[in-house]
Amino acid sequence: MLSRIAAAVVPALGRLTTSTELTGLPAPGILVANHTSLADPGIVLAALRSLGIEPVVLATAGLWRVPVLGYLLDRGGHVPVHRRTARAADALDAAAAALDAGRHVLVYGEGRLPRRADAAEAAPEPFRSGPARLAMASGAPVVPVGQAGARRVTSGSRAQQIAGLLTAPVRRPRLHVHVGAPLHLPAGTATATAAAHRAVVAAWQVAAGQLRDRNC
Repeated sequence: MLSRIAAAVVPALGRLTTSTELTGLPAPGILVANHTSLADPGIVLAALRSLGIEPVVLATAGLWRVPVLGYLLDRGGHVPVHRRTARAADALDAAAAALDAGRHVLVYGEGRLPRRADAAEAAPEPFRSGPARLAMASGAPVVPVGQAGARRVTSGSRAQQIAGLLTAPVRRPRLHVHVGAPLHLPAGTATATAAAHRAVVAAWQVAAGQLRDRNC
């Protein structure tokens, strides 16, 4: 349901385009995306749905306390991440179960939003080890996802984010999501984390390049 809602709402907020290196609908995999804005989960879900992919999302557990959104997250089988608690590891077990059930899983490698107020593009920050540990535990491939433009919808202070969201239907910023080719990560948590980061950086570079080319 979240994917359907995103596909309906995002076109009103901006001009979304998508590119992919996939040659067809891939086997269940770990979609690892860069996280830059409160708007980018919806943008990524809308882009993935256009490719026939409606993933389980790993998201901060606090979102389950938001009225309506929490219900939708539960109904879609999405996975809460209880950060900095003893329950944090439960998210990886639930994600592995979703993969076993034939679902794709969407994970944000950085695990948090960047601490800056500008709306400019920047390369993905260093990743946490969660995606690599999930890949090693499940044997599933990683599918790198790079998105660019989401900070043009919402970024900065709370007031700036509200203003950005309200004015986006008028401004209609360009948004682009690029889905790279699946890859199996190497052994070792640190090595695998670095490989996942490089792949998402490369996907983000394609997405950011598409925005630059279309603005020329």
